[in-house]
Amino acid sequence: MIIVITPEVVVEKETELINELFQEGLNLLHVRKPFINTEVMRDFIQKINSEFHSQLVLHSHYDLAKEFKISRLHFREVDRQNGLFQAFRDKIISTSVHDIETFNELGAEWEYSFISPVFPSISKKGYGESSNILNDLKRRENSKVKLIALGGINENNSHEVFDNNINGVALLGAIWESKEPIQVFKKCRQNVLS
Repeated sequence: MIIVITPEVVVEKETELINELFQEGLNLLHVRKPFINTEVMRDFIQKINSEFHSQLVLHSHYDLAKEFKISRLHFREVDRQNGLFQAFRDKIISTSVHDIETFNELGAEWEYSFISPVFPSISKKGYGESSNILNDLKRRENSKVKLIALGGINENNSHEVFDNNINGVALLGAIWESKEPIQVFKKCRQNVLS
């Protein structure tokens, strides 16, 4: 499984690129735009082909899920700890963790969880440089929840992640900071399929 996470700010021609990524086989797109209002978010979602709305995961503006028939919501670690997700029992939910111990404690209500940073971050300079997560994956005990690697993953190291008891990868900086994002995605997808 390959997931792409949007950058926090709107990028020029972003929705056109998103539509192209879906056409190339993208599984899910996490829409993470915490700094935009509901109207801008609505406009953003409308520019994504409606055939792909079922593959969108909202990180905020959960009220738009019904309007666009979006069944997937993501909750940050702090939102999970505060029980915010419990109001959305009819949705497919995901979350984030930063260590394998926390992941192992997640309940079956979560479809999957990001674990990060696996490698030094591409988009957040200096973040994850001393991460041991890749090594810690050997201690995975939770088989009820899918585990998605995030952080510093690109076309050159995505194959390495799949050798470590992972169900998928999430791409952010590798896509949005590339001059050829579609080519990067295709190479990562090829690594996943091989």
